[in-house]
Amino acid sequence: MKRLLTCAALAAAFAACSAGGSGQATAADVKLDNDEAKLSYAIGMDVGQSLAHAGAKVDLDAFNAGVAAMVKGEKPKLSAKEAAAAKQAFFAKQREKAMNERKELGMKNKREGEKFLAENAKKAGVKTTASGLQYMVLKMGDGPRPKATDRVKVNYEGRLIDGTVFDSSYKRGQPVTFPLNRVIRGWTEGLQLMPVGSKFRLFLPPELAYGERGAGSAIGPNATLIFDVELLGIEQ
Repeated sequence: MKRLLTCAALAAAFAACSAGGSGQATAADVKLDNDEAKLSYAIGMDVGQSLAHAGAKVDLDAFNAGVAAMVKGEKPKLSAKEAAAAKQAFFAKQREKAMNERKELGMKNKREGEKFLAENAKKAGVKTTASGLQYMVLKMGDGPRPKATDRVKVNYEGRLIDGTVFDSSYKRGQPVTFPLNRVIRGWTEGLQLMPVGSKFRLFLPPELAYGERGAGSAIGPNATLIFDVELLGIEQ
């Protein structure tokens, strides 16, 4: 959305500074034989790409007429209020479309996650707690177990159920430290099961992870997550 507005504003600003051309030429008629024509065409490419990316269905005749009216200083056929209303209606439809798509994605992720966890629960070595957290012991340490109020130091790797890695302290080469009661519920519960020196694989249903909101672009709504977590220590 911001890119669309930026490109539209740039086109309007350029149009206000350039009085060349009628605004009525077809694509076949356009000759890019000077710098002004090339710049004009390049800006048109940016605006067109942004409109297409935003899913806007544009009447090119009306678009060209709007640009030409501003270039020539003519009275536009829409008032400022009407123009603003038209743009607001478009953005409202785009927001509704995005919300519906996200809702559908959340339902899809939830179905796939439930199927994955049901099958995963049957695998050897996988244990399920009352909350729905599943875990597998990769290495059992012999140190103390942390409490929810402790700060812990860990290495970890997070994956989606399709195997996509979305975060890894191993790749960054730097363990992380955090209060155990300030992270997602699946971590708060799962790490309290781990003695220091342990490495567990945690399988988190969405309600123990990021739920319907997801997290950034990598973790979608209602995503089931897998974490390999190594508990390095408890910090006082």
